[in-house]
This record gives sequence, structure tokens and C-alpha cells, in this order.
Amino acid sequence: MDGLTTIFNLLPIAGLLVFPFLKTKGRGILTFSIIALQALITAWICVTVFTYGPVEFIYPGSIITGVIPVRIDYLSAWFILTISLTFFAGTWYGLKYMKAYIDQTANLTMHAIAMMLAYTSLIDICIVQNGLMFLVLWEIMALSSFILIIFEHYKTQTLKAGINFLIQSHISILFLTIGVLMLRDKTSTFDLQAVTAYTYSQPAIAGIGLFIFFFCGFAIKAGFVPFHTWLPLAHPAAPSHVSGIMSGVIIKIGIYGILRMIMLIKTDMVSIGYFILTISVISGVYGVMLAIIQHNLKKLLAYHSIENIGIIGMGIGLGCLGMGYSNNFLTIAGFGGALLHTLNHSLFKSLLFYTAGNVYQKTHTMQIERLGGIIKKMPYTAYLFLIGSLAICGLPPFNGFVSEFFIYSGLFNGLMSDNFGMITFILFMILGLVLIGGLALICFTKAFGIVFLGTLRNIKHDIEEPEKGGYNMPLYIVASFILLIGIFPGVLSSALSKSTGLFLPGNYNITSGGDSTHQIAGIFETLTLVGRYSLAFIALTAVLYYIRHLVISKRLQATHVTWGCGYTGDVSRMQYTASSYIRTYRKLAEPVFLIKKDKKEATGLHPKSLSQQTHPYDKLEHWLIDKPLNLIRRLLNRFTFLQNGNIQAYILYGFIFIGVAVVLPLIIEKVILLINFLNQL
Repeated sequence: MDGLTTIFNLLPIAGLLVFPFLKTKGRGILTFSIIALQALITAWICVTVFTYGPVEFIYPGSIITGVIPVRIDYLSAWFILTISLTFFAGTWYGLKYMKAYIDQTANLTMHAIAMMLAYTSLIDICIVQNGLMFLVLWEIMALSSFILIIFEHYKTQTLKAGINFLIQSHISILFLTIGVLMLRDKTSTFDLQAVTAYTYSQPAIAGIGLFIFFFCGFAIKAGFVPFHTWLPLAHPAAPSHVSGIMSGVIIKIGIYGILRMIMLIKTDMVSIGYFILTISVISGVYGVMLAIIQHNLKKLLAYHSIENIGIIGMGIGLGCLGMGYSNNFLTIAGFGGALLHTLNHSLFKSLLFYTAGNVYQKTHTMQIERLGGIIKKMPYTAYLFLIGSLAICGLPPFNGFVSEFFIYSGLFNGLMSDNFGMITFILFMILGLVLIGGLALICFTKAFGIVFLGTLRNIKHDIEEPEKGGYNMPLYIVASFILLIGIFPGVLSSALSKSTGLFLPGNYNITSGGDSTHQIAGIFETLTLVGRYSLAFIALTAVLYYIRHLVISKRLQATHVTWGCGYTGDVSRMQYTASSYIRTYRKLAEPVFLIKKDKKEATGLHPKSLSQQTHPYDKLEHWLIDKPLNLIRRLLNRFTFLQNGNIQAYILYGFIFIGVAVVLPLIIEKVILLINFLNQL
């Protein structure tokens, strides 16, 4: 197994050696080939792990790092498969998507290198359990992601979004570094397994404190509120295949880190569970509330990533309560739902970003208000977007329903507890999850309806050429997995059972028997039954559609303009806009968000034009990012007199700095000697 991991890590290096001898197109094909080969290697490793059990081997490391343990357990294998599937589809789609930029040779070369580095570092993060090497890999992942985001660096907003991402990524690394150094200080090793022995021997508050540092670092990457502010900026700025990969797996590496720490840290899991649940329900509701009022399609999808991270976090928090209260079913349903939703979200959200990319390349805009009627020109993209929309709303027979059903099962099981505080808290969680689902339906009926239905609006769409179905082949693969999991959820039962078993006492495997086995099997039986009925419904719909086709195929058909109630003006202006569709909701939500309005009022009896535009803004971003930055700017502006353009002044600054650098250590030394002398007296 160590030989396979070595080959996996050497493949990108081999690719870089070949790059100089290839043209731009050849480099793209080579990048896809390397990632596809790496994905095959990781798939083989994960199948072996799920079949024969976890593997562990040791690399010698160095004097600084110590030995580097590599452990591939069921949790690692689950995330590796998720990452590999999304990266494979995303790179394949990117091969087609980036043809529009074929003349940007240098940019494409850096992009290809960053893709390989990002994928390799993500996989290595899941298997390396040496704290120092973990930080190095995390830094490689952050830098390569930054390069992927700023592909169109000549755009000011793209560069700003990338720098924002890079700064917040390093704040994340700062928290993780503090956690790793605390571990090193207390245990004299970088091996993450030492966390377990350390937290066993310490008071609960020490374990909770260590967890908080790691949680903050991972939560920034995952996009939990209030650590989310980089995410709605970076997703729209990146190319669409990168947006799909970022939302699908790069933010999920934060979820992996949180789950890994929960496995290792042995402390008061009840307090941790309530803490994660609170942040998660706020993230879910806040994310979907902001998503509804967005006018940019990719920004709308970005806020839905925050919403779904909240749903995953609710599963994690529920599982922690199960661990704390020794309720195995609650543990399994919570962590099982979180792991399933991690996989499911990577599928349907990447599909939505890829279809948004199709729309962008044909229309050159992501502004929902300017789109409409695209289903007539891009039917394949429209139906794929519809599948992703139904899946993200948690409707059967799609995969989003499966994972949310797990979490609901755990929540309703928690209501049977005799703990009044827990029952009250879970009732609010159920309310939050229901609210998230309802608001998601509003959001995606708006997104699909305004973008794809109706008539073309008043911009010129470059979609005269009919859409080619073969262009969407990687999207069909992703959509197939969405339907497969939704209709046949049992295909994941064994892998999910082994992965969730890691969180039970003594790494208890739920396939080995016991009441929990029957309870979790009951969830899968219910889901399988729903899948069968859904399959029957799909078959019935297909038969009826075929009969309809046979009946009307020989009839003469005519197409007419929709009756406009006697109004003969511009038909495109007689349909809903994105703003008017959610106007009632927007008015209710205005106190929560910053919504600026630009109005052009009607004047006179015959006004020539009138208009209204709304510009939504994240209030938390305004408080946590904009206000502190403005304060820092005002503070630094007071020192602008130092930068006066006078060369003599700059030379003087240099002498002053050198003088301080020489004198300050001497002063400190004298002060220390004086303190020691006074202590002796």
C-alpha cells in the first residue's frame, strides 16, 4: 500500500517534467490523465480498505518532523473517494471549459499545476497524521487553491476575492498551528493520535479548549458562519469547474478535520455537540436566507454551500450528543447523515456549478435578471440544473433526500429522550432544518424559473448554435450518481456502517450486531422502499410520456405567442424578475440584511422610464471584515506623512531602525540583569 501512495505522489512530479515538451492543449490532456490515474489508484486503495480493513505504515521523516505515520481508516477512505470523484469530473469538465482561454498559455500552465497540487495535497491531508506535515500539506492546498481562484487575475474583483481567500486561509492555518503546538508541548510528539491519550488525562476544559482551536481553523475552511465571508467572494470569481471543486471538496476538508478531531479528542462531547449544533443551524438558516436574495447565480450557489455546511454540521453535532449521552443510534444517524451529505453535496453542488458554467460561456453573464428562456437553447444544461436543484432541496428520488432523512431520523429519535433540555434544543433544530428546506425550495424555483423558463430578456445571447450533448458527459456521470444514491441508497450501507462505527465506543462496527444495527438497517430499509417507489414513478412517467409521444406525433402542431391580455409591448418585460419573484420574502428579511435600493421614481403624467434595483449585502461581512479594515485604514492614514518622497528622510529611517535594532537588545539585557539583582535582594 505504501508503494501505491508513493506512486500517487510521484505522478504530478513526472507530469511537471513532461510539461515543457507539450503545447497548451497537450498539458491540459496530461493534467486530466494524471488526475484520472491518481483517482484510479485512490479508488483501489479505498476499496481495499473497506474490504480488508484500515492500513497503517510509517515514513521515517526527519529530526524536525519525527516519524510520519500514514493511516488510511474508513473515515479517510470515505473522504478520499468523495474528493477523487469530484476532482475527476471537475477536471474532465474543466478540459472543455478552459478551451475558451486557450490563448492564455502561462495562465493555463499554472492552472494545470495548481490542479494537480490541490488534488494531491487534499488526498495526503486525509492520510497523514503527523501534525507538522499536516500543516505543510494544508499550506500547499491553500496556495494551490489561491492560484486556481485567481485564474482571471486581470479582473480586479477576482484578485480581491483571491487575496481575501488567501488571508483567511492563513488565519485558518494560524489556529491549526496553535493546536498542533499545544499538542507538541504537552505530548512531545507531532503524532495526532497522541491527542487521545492527552485529553484522557486532562480535565474536560483542556480538551474543549484544544478542540476549539482546531475547530476554528477547520471552520474557516468549511465556511461555517461567522467564518464564511471568503466563500461568497471566491466561488463566483473562480472558473466554474474550480467553483464546483471548491464547493464539492475543498471546503469539505474542513469537515474532515472536524470529524478527525472528534474521533481523537476524548472530552465532554455533550458541550461540543451543543456548540456545533448552534453554529450549524445558524449557518444553515443564514446561508439560505442570503442565497434567496442574490442576483448573481454563482453567488447564490456559494451561499447554498454555507447552508449545506450547516446541515452537515447539524449531523456532526447530533452525533456528538449521541457520543456524550451514550446513544448509539443518535451517534450513527448524526455522523451517518453528515458523511452522506458530505458526499451528496459534493455531487449536486458541483453539478450546479458546472451547469452555471455552461450558461456563462453561452451568455457571458451570471446576472439572473438578464437571463431567461435558456431552456429553449440549452435543454441539456437546463435539465441537469433541474436535477441538481431538486437534489439540493432534499426531494426524492435524489441523493439529498437520503442524507437529510438520516439527520431527521436522528433528530426525531432524540425527541424520545427523557432530557428536557435536549428535547427543547432538538425541537429548535428540527424547526431550523425544516426552515432551511422550505427556503431552499423558494430559492431554486426562483433560480431555475428565472434563468431557464420564460422568454429571452433584453440582452443578446450568444446561443444560436445548438447545445452539444457530448459536451456535458462528465455532468451526466455526476447526475447518474445523484440518481443512483437516491434510488439505491443501500449501495453505501456497508461503507457508511464502517465509517460511522469509528465514532462508537471502542470503534464498534455496527455490522457486528446489536440494537443499533437493527435501527440503522431500518433507516436503509425505509430509504430503499422510497427508492423503489420513486423508480416505479419514474418508469410510469416514462411510459406515459412515450404514449403521449405516439398519440401526438402524427398530429399537426402549431406554436403561437402567449396571449398578453391585450398588451402588445415587450413580452419579456411581462414576466417575473428575480427581484419581483421574492419581493415578499425580501421585505420580511430586510431587517436581517443590508439591502441597498436604487430607485428612479416616475415623474409627470407620461414618465419616460422608471426603475428599481436592489443590492444585497452580508451584514456579518460588513461588521467583521469591512468595519475593522476601515478602522485599520484610518489608523494607517495618520502615518502617511512618513512616506513623503524625501530620500534623505528614508535614509534617516534606515539609521533609526539600525540604531534601535542595536540598542534595544542591550537595554533588554540590562533590564533583565537589574530584575535579577533586585530579586536577589
